[in-house]
Amino acid sequence: MIYDLQFIIYYSLFTMGFGADSHTLTGDIRFHKNFHSRFVSRDRDVIVYLPPGYRRSRVKRYPVLYMHDGQNLMDGATSFVPGKEWRVDETAQRLIKSKVIEPLIIVGIYNTGVDRIDEYTPTRDEGRQMGGSADDYGHMLVLELKPFIDSLYRTLTGAQHTAMAGSSLGGLVTMYLGLKYSHVFGKLAVLSPSAWWDNRVITRRVKELASKPNVKIWLDTGTAEGKDGDALREAALLRDALLQKGWKLNEDLKYFEAQGGIHDEAAWAERVEPVLRFLFPRGKGKGRF
Repeated sequence: MIYDLQFIIYYSLFTMGFGADSHTLTGDIRFHKNFHSRFVSRDRDVIVYLPPGYRRSRVKRYPVLYMHDGQNLMDGATSFVPGKEWRVDETAQRLIKSKVIEPLIIVGIYNTGVDRIDEYTPTRDEGRQMGGSADDYGHMLVLELKPFIDSLYRTLTGAQHTAMAGSSLGGLVTMYLGLKYSHVFGKLAVLSPSAWWDNRVITRRVKELASKPNVKIWLDTGTAEGKDGDALREAALLRDALLQKGWKLNEDLKYFEAQGGIHDEAAWAERVEPVLRFLFPRGKGKGRF
């Protein structure tokens, strides 16, 4: 747990725009600078990836994947570790062009550095004296950003076409908001989640669900994360809670342990392809899953 806390504090201090000089963007990329919200205190940048063919058609609409920690997803010049990013744009571009996945729009929501821990956690951890603003962040995402994206781009707006993804605390907030807004997000990718937060609050929330929502979930962790296998244990407890609520392994729940995977952007970049294949398989977009 000490490792994870040190990581998220260090992460927050360095996700404020510092990075390498060379940009690594691929495809049709749009920026929306200083997106303003009445629910959270700081404006943030938003990066949008548009799929090949988007500009050729004026009628086709696309599913959307919303991702947290947007500065780490597509550009080595803005990433947490300079030059080390998720390569989401390159991977999506390749898979779409090869017709492996459905063409989709990807929206990266930058974190604001100093507020990251608060915005990505559903409860205040009294022992650490921090956290607990995920509901405000969720209001921004659901009531302001999604309507903004839907109004500006040709999106498929239903929950079955709308996904959310994140890692670490971003994985925690993905699971929390995905369950809270299951009528908005029908697909979740929860990578290396900080499931230990506030005495496993997210696992407890799953257990407290009155009924299983119709949400498809990717859940993973790396075998080299944390200390003494604690990350694996936490992820497995979350997986088991989901199974007990009715999710079916390898149907609407995919659980993956990345052998040797550590807690960083390079490790998560390796999982982007299987995540996209699971959430947006080509030719299976007409049904719920």
